[in-house]
Amino acid sequence: MQTLTIELPVEGLPVAAELADNFADEVRFLLALKFFEMGRISSGKAGRLCGMGRVEFLLASGRAGVPVVDMNAEELKDEFA
Repeated sequence: MQTLTIELPVEGLPVAAELADNFADEVRFLLALKFFEMGRISSGKAGRLCGMGRVEFLLASGRAGVPVVDMNAEELKDEFA
């Protein structure tokens, strides 16, 4: 598996006392979430990016306030007709 390392200035991060033990996991989830929200990757790929299954990622996305369905009013009406 190929990996990517991103260098970030420490000054831009929360103070060490505020960093969660799972900070790297949180960052991977937030990156996957943003790419998914922007439509750059699928929910399945986003889940793999942050170490979750697709359904688990979709549930976490909803809890984070990111819509998991992108339909306009007409599409929703047709879907539930």
